[in-house]
Amino acid sequence: MPNDPILHLLGLARKAGRLEIGEEPVGAVCRARQARLVLLASDAAANTNRRAAHFGEAGNVLWLEVPYSKAELGFHLGRGSCAMLAITDAGFAAAVTEKLAARDPERYGPAAQQLRQKADRMLQRQKEKRQHEKNLQNGKKKPWAVPNPTQKKNAAPSGQRKGKGESSGAPETRSPGPEARARARSIDPAQAAASCPEHSGTNPKKRGGSRI
Repeated sequence: MPNDPILHLLGLARKAGRLEIGEEPVGAVCRARQARLVLLASDAAANTNRRAAHFGEAGNVLWLEVPYSKAELGFHLGRGSCAMLAITDAGFAAAVTEKLAARDPERYGPAAQQLRQKADRMLQRQKEKRQHEKNLQNGKKKPWAVPNPTQKKNAAPSGQRKGKGESSGAPETRSPGPEARARARSIDPAQAAASCPEHSGTNPKKRGGSRI
């Protein structure tokens, strides 16, 4: 099968570094969740099929049996034999399954549709990431928005000075007079007034008389 399109895609994936061949490399990329599709040769042993199923569960990756023998896969991939391989690129994985679905739609059709959806989502995320990095490099900012005129500040700034006649809102406190102090101590208001120097009009320093 020198002109087989599926084997040709597998060869391109190998040259691009997107293909792992053998059980150990396939198991490693599956455990690292880097595999996008695992393929098995049609004459692979039952033990190899069980390992492929285990790798698929560990890496949450789809695995399929292809209509090629170990010798055919190995010949086109530069190996003596190939029973298991893994594709690590979503685009290559979707393209291979679509070629398989063109030959056998009932067997490979659902897998091709599933992998194509995954590939499209990954491609969209890559585009958004590249656009975001480009915006950061160009210093692109968010577009200027017109301020809302209905939003006004209700409170004045804390450092604003008050004009004449404006009060701070706090009640003015005054010192109690002699009558209030008398009521508080239950004494005669006249005695309280006489005992308060500022209301009696006498200077306590002059009560003792003048010195000779």
